[in-house]
Amino acid sequence: LFWLLLGGLPGIALYKAVNTADSMIGHKTERHLAFGWAAARFDDLLNLVPARLTALLIAGAAFFVKTAHPEAAWATALSDARKHDSPNAGWPEAATAGALGFALGGPRAYQGELVDLPSFGTGRTTLGPDDIDSALRLYRMTLNVTLAITLLVALILWRLS
Repeated sequence: LFWLLLGGLPGIALYKAVNTADSMIGHKTERHLAFGWAAARFDDLLNLVPARLTALLIAGAAFFVKTAHPEAAWATALSDARKHDSPNAGWPEAATAGALGFALGGPRAYQGELVDLPSFGTGRTTLGPDDIDSALRLYRMTLNVTLAITLLVALILWRLS
């Protein structure tokens, strides 16, 4: 949405092309190492601002969700986002964890092998169906706040033209 608003159809087309290239060849395998790094780094660059804006949107949406905590959302994003291997993925994940009082991430088992991943947030680690409902409420409110901001920007641009 960021690149669509900023660059119109060419902006979103460029973003999607880079994002797809990263998905296809941006892996750190021997086959793709010589050229895949460029797609991965360019994707990281294009997502630098949108990832942080998403964390802000989640924190803003938390104001409208009774069980969420906007201050904790932003504080957790600031303190924990950089723990993620990706320069961008940790921002919305940490903001969500802080807003909902969860600890997300941490050690995981993949095909029987334990992988020690960072945790985001310091809240509860045992989650249940009610927590899924809370996360979905926050997600829906984030979409609504994003829609409201997008409409406001569109109205301002329409009025100026």
